[in-house]
Amino acid sequence: MQIVSPLVKLKFIALFQSAPLLIHAPGRINLIGEHTDYNEGFVMPAAIRMGLNFAFGVSDQSQSSIYSLKYHQLHVLDLSNPAKVETPVWVNYFLGIIDRLNTRGLKLDNFNCVFDGDLPTGAGLSSSAAMECGFVFGLNKLFNLGLTRLEMIYMAQWSEHNYAGVQCGIMDQFASMMGKANHAFILDCRSLEYEYLPLELGDYTLLLCDTNVKHTLASSEYNTRRNECQQGVKLISKKYPIVKSLRDVTQPMLQVCKEMLPEQIYNRCRFVVEENNRVVEAAHDLKQGDLAAFGKKMFLAHEGLSALYQVSCSELDFLVQFAKQETGVLGARMIGGGFGGCTLNIVHKNNSAPFLDSAKAAYHLKFGIEMSSYVVQPGAGTDVLIE
Repeated sequence: MQIVSPLVKLKFIALFQSAPLLIHAPGRINLIGEHTDYNEGFVMPAAIRMGLNFAFGVSDQSQSSIYSLKYHQLHVLDLSNPAKVETPVWVNYFLGIIDRLNTRGLKLDNFNCVFDGDLPTGAGLSSSAAMECGFVFGLNKLFNLGLTRLEMIYMAQWSEHNYAGVQCGIMDQFASMMGKANHAFILDCRSLEYEYLPLELGDYTLLLCDTNVKHTLASSEYNTRRNECQQGVKLISKKYPIVKSLRDVTQPMLQVCKEMLPEQIYNRCRFVVEENNRVVEAAHDLKQGDLAAFGKKMFLAHEGLSALYQVSCSELDFLVQFAKQETGVLGARMIGGGFGGCTLNIVHKNNSAPFLDSAKAAYHLKFGIEMSSYVVQPGAGTDVLIE
């Protein structure tokens, strides 16, 4: 359980004059395994201690109210009509959850909610998944709905797809709901089987370097990559009918099919096949406590994302190349969909401050942009807060 920040509780009491139920929902990082989720492959996320806090209580009014401390906005809603709204946009993450609960025939009474957190938006830490998971978890607790964590994960993903309009994989919601303190986990995105892995960092720490850029082709190219992978599956399955997704393709199979694949399609497939193998091997590294071997795979993953999958950008490539030359850095790579966002770095604690200072100065000199940074620590999944 997480320790509560007093802000949401104090604001809830000030607004609604009652003591609330308190919930924490974390953000997440993905250590390795990028663009493999929608290919039914393997990913290795970890929940982090940064996240969102929620305060819930039953309302004696004829309506429900949700207050955002970040935006200083109060939204009143009708539980019987959770239709998508134009503004405020953040409410839609919650309305989608209410729609799912209504569809399931689960009885909700009117409620009050206040939420806030320390997750930066746009940094690739899945603040949207934390919103969805914390909200559905809190309602499940408040009204004793009896939902399992997996049922809540699917509801959160549905809300993201249908109310936020983002066709995400299952990883973000799964990581926010199922995280374990001081652990990552390997997740099979086909079967949803998972295994916790010790994330014993010792003298090292996880640092995020935020490029503070998001290139406009991010969303369109994401869909293009999905289509290119599907094209690869279609062509490879003519030779190997057993292949239903790139998850089923081995490196020898890919080599046999190389001549029949357009070069760009081959490169996309090659990256996904290699990345799936890297995730499985990286899980072994963590079990052995071999952070150095893990870090080398991070560098290799970035090379593949940049050269084969082509979802990196000059800013991300610069920061990874800079990290590779710095003392005390075991590994670095871009994380997230690409074309901007953050790099994840494993850095010795004694080197973390000089590394960040040097990286910020070099990045600003090269691009004229201020680089942000965050220290992230693996944390627990969505749960009740203790005071």
